[in-house]
Amino acid sequence: MDIRTVDAGSLICPEVRNTVGESPVWENTTKCWWWIDQKGKIFRLDSASGEVRHWSLAEKTGCMVLRPDNRLVCCCETGIFDVALGDGAEASMSRIAAITHPEAGMRFNDGRCDRQGRLWVSTFVMDTTLGDAAGEWFRFTGKDGLTRSGFGDFVIPNGSAFSPDGRRFYCADSHRDVRMLWVFDYDIDAGSLSNKRPFADLRDVVGRPDGAAVDTDGCYWVCGIDEACIMRFTPEGVMDRKILIPMQKPTMCSFGGADQRTMLVTSLCRGEADLETDPYAGRLLMFQPGSQGIAEPRLADA
Repeated sequence: MDIRTVDAGSLICPEVRNTVGESPVWENTTKCWWWIDQKGKIFRLDSASGEVRHWSLAEKTGCMVLRPDNRLVCCCETGIFDVALGDGAEASMSRIAAITHPEAGMRFNDGRCDRQGRLWVSTFVMDTTLGDAAGEWFRFTGKDGLTRSGFGDFVIPNGSAFSPDGRRFYCADSHRDVRMLWVFDYDIDAGSLSNKRPFADLRDVVGRPDGAAVDTDGCYWVCGIDEACIMRFTPEGVMDRKILIPMQKPTMCSFGGADQRTMLVTSLCRGEADLETDPYAGRLLMFQPGSQGIAEPRLADA
């Protein structure tokens, strides 16, 4: 296995320390990186000027995607929202899909658009100490709204990503007692999942699988939270590369830049206890991983 190290010199935006950084995405028209803090903030980094801006949301949010016109869509506690950003510090939210969770204390978590522009998003019980497998995957489209996939029994459903041809859907369960990667067959015409099966078992490694991305070779990159690493798996489910990074708890990785060869990594910081052992907790990392990613699909309007 190829093991590489990225040092602290690749950390960016020293003024930003997220509580739970997530959902980084590159927008090529404006040359900006976007990401969220799940406690309820949206961030934007202008790659040319280095300027960082942020806006507050009225709810905790799990993930964010872009529409074709660069409008933002956030999946939060009570539903999915179109988000408008103004000159002030508060974002305006307009609900486009509501959800009634089966249990209290739930929200949306991880999400990704397929190659056709359908949004796939998961839910979970926020108190993860309960080990409650009430989480499941949903599909959202402008035409059909929010629909259940039929695949639940996840404690912390995470790591969503589609293969380059769009015919495989990858995901993870991040809970300490699960630590599994899964792969589904994906019907690109019907927009449906089938044939769930194990992709990789991570119960024998330290890192819990969190957010993920796919490269042009069809390899699956996933953050190893608690292990300060990013792991790459071949389409056969073999870990062939591990990148050691400064932050102990990376949460999501994403390819971007004009050539899709730059990787941005978010992380989490739960407070002083994390900082005692991880001075880079909640920071962002940017580096060249040696592979090329695929531009993130936008959420289709219809």
